[in-house]
Amino acid sequence: MGMHQFIQGLNNLETLRRAPGFFKYAEHSVAAHSFKVAEIAQLLGDIEENAGNTINWLRLYEKALNHDYTERFIGDIKTPVKYATPALREMLADVEESMTENFIQNEIPAEFQAAYRRRLSEGKDDTLEGVILSIADKVDLLYESFGEIEKGNPERVFVSIYTESLAVIMSFEERPSVQYFLKDILPDMLNEEFADRDMLTKLTRAIMTKK
Repeated sequence: MGMHQFIQGLNNLETLRRAPGFFKYAEHSVAAHSFKVAEIAQLLGDIEENAGNTINWLRLYEKALNHDYTERFIGDIKTPVKYATPALREMLADVEESMTENFIQNEIPAEFQAAYRRRLSEGKDDTLEGVILSIADKVDLLYESFGEIEKGNPERVFVSIYTESLAVIMSFEERPSVQYFLKDILPDMLNEEFADRDMLTKLTRAIMTKK
């Protein structure tokens, strides 16, 4: 038993498309998303560290890089479906957890199982690193939906995804990294030239004001 199946799974992530079932101008794979989330988490970690907070960088990188690896087992399920009911969300989580544990026991060498059980578990916990992962995940989703809105994608689902992503980011507004994002990054995004800029700017202000 070696690590072949784990490495092979990275190829599976390259073929898994984000937001399946919707027309998109730019396709994004789960593999690309994982890389972008790791880069964004790194930036947010730098901001938190500059604000005087202690970052466990090993934990942060492990969480960010591996947070969607288990989607190789069940795919990227549409967000409206995934969160349709708490019961369904819990059932999907149970299936994913069971398949992940089966994979670890059958494909990961014994000497690495504890490490990969940690890496492939749910990363969005109450630790600072888990919170950063939650924020980074939604920042990338915000940018993915913004890219479609910017290109004039008629699918209204991307406005809903943008709204939900920003609302989740705002729920962590006490964090220095989120304050930096809202003050120094988001305005630059909205200053881009695109047809629906006024609509998106008003929507963004409404979400931030409501919060």
